[in-house]
Amino acid sequence: MFIRCPPRPGVMVGMATTTDPLSAVVARLAAAGGPVDLEELRRTVDTMVPFCNHVGVRVTELAPDHGQAELPVRPELQNHFGTVHAGALFLAGEVAGAAAFAGAMAPRITQLQGFVLRSSKIAFLKPANGHIRARATLDEQAVRAILAGGAGRFELPGLAVLHDDADLLLGRIELDYVAWLGAAA
Repeated sequence: MFIRCPPRPGVMVGMATTTDPLSAVVARLAAAGGPVDLEELRRTVDTMVPFCNHVGVRVTELAPDHGQAELPVRPELQNHFGTVHAGALFLAGEVAGAAAFAGAMAPRITQLQGFVLRSSKIAFLKPANGHIRARATLDEQAVRAILAGGAGRFELPGLAVLHDDADLLLGRIELDYVAWLGAAA
């Protein structure tokens, strides 16, 4: 099966539903044996989810201490009041959180067996208009413990904040991840 979804008007991206692009990058990284190329990881995370491509949310930063995603200005992302829809705002924050997770776990990304956003809590503070930027961070103490630890299941809290082009704080999203790491190869 093949899925086609436009990440931007006029551009079509196809991805086989049986292919996991992150696994392919992780396999290349493991074979290389060197440090993780965060820009390659950002490019992969940016385009690997068909729904994100459809909506147009982009991962613009992926670093060890944060992730950032941006939501474009598009009429179909608005609600009936003409402001950005709550679902689109949540998606931007969730994608920023996933980028923060990938950046924080980069030193052990080849051992990552899976992760899921178990729960979240969002507080919308102001109506959102225009271009949206979401920036997420993870609990630094938890990240250090996970990177220093062994294999197993772990929990990792995070926070995403949403801003507009005027840098007005629009909302905060508490993120609660669960992930599984395998043993080092």
